[in-house]
Amino acid sequence: MLKQRIITALLLIPIVLGGIFLLPADYFAWALVPIFLIAGKEWGRLIDSTCNATQWTFTVTIGVLMVALNILVPVEHIWFNSQLHPIYMAIITIGIFWWIISSVLVSTYPKSGKLWQKSHMMKSMFGQLTLLPCFAALIALNAISAQADPYFGGTLVFLVMLVVWTTDTGAYFAGRQFGKRKLMPNVSPAKTLEGLLGGLVATMLIVAGVMYYSPEQELGLVVVVTLVTALASAFGDLSESMFKRAANIKDSGTILPGHGGILDRIDSLTAALPVFAFIYVSMWMS
Repeated sequence: MLKQRIITALLLIPIVLGGIFLLPADYFAWALVPIFLIAGKEWGRLIDSTCNATQWTFTVTIGVLMVALNILVPVEHIWFNSQLHPIYMAIITIGIFWWIISSVLVSTYPKSGKLWQKSHMMKSMFGQLTLLPCFAALIALNAISAQADPYFGGTLVFLVMLVVWTTDTGAYFAGRQFGKRKLMPNVSPAKTLEGLLGGLVATMLIVAGVMYYSPEQELGLVVVVTLVTALASAFGDLSESMFKRAANIKDSGTILPGHGGILDRIDSLTAALPVFAFIYVSMWMS
């Protein structure tokens, strides 16, 4: 299993980095659609693991919404005079409210499950609120200053990914070494409070890197943004774990050997990207 995970990761990393830094922003926006369609199909299994019709209905719905967004707001219109397009801002803001609600659902599970566990409509809505703000945040961040500096937006996206990866890695090793107190045993029995704290501490490496390469940044602000993004990523992971547990599914899919599905790889990013984008846009526009 570990060998498979490493091989898959080594194959994925250059593809991801190439997409972020080498694809023009408009190509990047369209390249995300098939990836999120696969994630949509996997979310369909969380809605109903036994009914293909339900799964494909959700996938098609997500696909239509993503294509409509790309057509209604072309990449060159996402940013104008340092202002984010209202449609993108609305989607990302709705995503922030969703992650606040999701955090409550996760914290109170399994009691919260009684409200939504048997409702296909609610789980479909939760899926849209999870995937679409992440999709919009990815495109919006990648498109920042695309003409003036084609690598700036990609650097922001990569920075969020580094925060997520560092949080996950730090949490894994700290949890194995020091983990005693379960974080949320009803959602993810393996995760510990010590692991989460270790992950947050590990993200200070990212802060150190940012301050080294961009010393003009305000240290306190960089620390806060990094920690908030890291916390969001942890709740993104826990949220998917909750929905998988409710559906009695171990992995969202099998497309990535050793890793599971697309959702299993982007669960933390589904929360971290909208949160980071919202904070960044709020600072940019202020």
